[in-house]
Amino acid sequence: MTFPTYFEALDTQQLLSDYPIGDAFTRRYTGMSRDELRSIQEAQFTRLMKRGWEVPFYRRLWSAQGLEPGDVRGLDDITRLPTYDKSDLMASIEAHPPYGDFAGIDASSGRPPAVLHTTSGTTGKPQVLMFGPKGREVGNLLVARMYRWQGLRPEDIVQSVYGHGMINGGHYIREAFLHFTNSLFLSAGTGIETRSATQVRLMADFKVSVLVGFVDYIRKLAEVAEAEGLTPGEDIRIRMILGHLGTEDRSSVEQAWGGAKAYDWYGVGDTGSIAGEGPERDGLYVWEDAQYLELLDVDDGTPVADGQKGDMVVTCLYKDDLAPCIRFNTHDVSAYRTDDNATGMAFRRIEGFLGRSDNMVKLRGINVFPHAIGALIEKRGDVTGEYVCRVSRDAAGRDEMLVIMEHRGGRGTASGDARGELADLLRRGLSVEVGVELVAPGATAQLTQIDVRQKPIRLIDERKL
Repeated sequence: MTFPTYFEALDTQQLLSDYPIGDAFTRRYTGMSRDELRSIQEAQFTRLMKRGWEVPFYRRLWSAQGLEPGDVRGLDDITRLPTYDKSDLMASIEAHPPYGDFAGIDASSGRPPAVLHTTSGTTGKPQVLMFGPKGREVGNLLVARMYRWQGLRPEDIVQSVYGHGMINGGHYIREAFLHFTNSLFLSAGTGIETRSATQVRLMADFKVSVLVGFVDYIRKLAEVAEAEGLTPGEDIRIRMILGHLGTEDRSSVEQAWGGAKAYDWYGVGDTGSIAGEGPERDGLYVWEDAQYLELLDVDDGTPVADGQKGDMVVTCLYKDDLAPCIRFNTHDVSAYRTDDNATGMAFRRIEGFLGRSDNMVKLRGINVFPHAIGALIEKRGDVTGEYVCRVSRDAAGRDEMLVIMEHRGGRGTASGDARGELADLLRRGLSVEVGVELVAPGATAQLTQIDVRQKPIRLIDERKL
């Protein structure tokens, strides 16, 4: 069987009509009614379900629940479908190596155009990711649409510190800029791919104005620039940081880069971009013309009320070629915003990434998300924003958490005043008492692996060692 090549399989004009970008995006969705938006979602969901029943992974998953084609007629019925997560995908790969049976490729009839990457392996062994032309390019478009709405300009010089290799992240960010913006793009990558000192020299030489990547490393690069004799805001004039803030410290990374404005967004490898801040930075807008997001109770899987925390379960309405994504449980936690938005956009908003339910620690009956600590300490100028949590269990079976935090050596460190103040801050913010250990700037790097990982480690659970 002969398949078209990648770009022959893609109708770019239709794609841009279905998923507008730039001014066309804001014109279509500013002031659109929820009923009209729902109609767009329902049409896509119908196509997606038809495709889902053609994929062995979903046939097996849904049939095990007693479902047959036609039982799920629309989004009102979506809760009849079971959720799945990374463990199900890894089991599929083990049973059907090396790709699994969730991509929907029939090996007997050949293979259509496909993009193959993996996840970063943050929560275990890297997972295969496969994309068809439509799924790949809509995913790219959603990223570029978001950046342009946030204020990206054609004349911007962009430097990316996302990783490459087999990891998906850096590649699809590069494709988003290349295919759907006119900004120049420097794919510097992580500190392993391009040394940190070289990274800041690139920024100065090419007059980089926008940084994209995980803010933990972006914040560190400001310190590297200072060490290299380059002053952020003067020698390197960054005006925008487009990263993943989540519970991390927005103000410290902005201050470190001389007053640049930082914008948050959220997505995972399987789904691409799910939500991002707009120009007003009033929460993360879910791209509801392309993504259907449910927030489900961590314990029983029922929908949570607006404003309450729940696991983000995602259905990619547009991904109806390879590897459809239908009720994928990310195990990342967020909450829907309940206040009015400032843009008039029809899309609902979430708080952003608030932690992982599979990294949640229960201390004396209280659910603690280690990632929440970043937001609690962001106003403290005496800490760098870098930390890691150690959880242990004593002989009596009592769990304890120690937060190891980098401190700049400011007022009261020697006397313990700073440690006491920070312990009290965390006790009030987390609603449970935790220990605090202060260390010098850079001292947590070996534990967090910030120099070699896209997402630094924030929890070391010694109960599992």
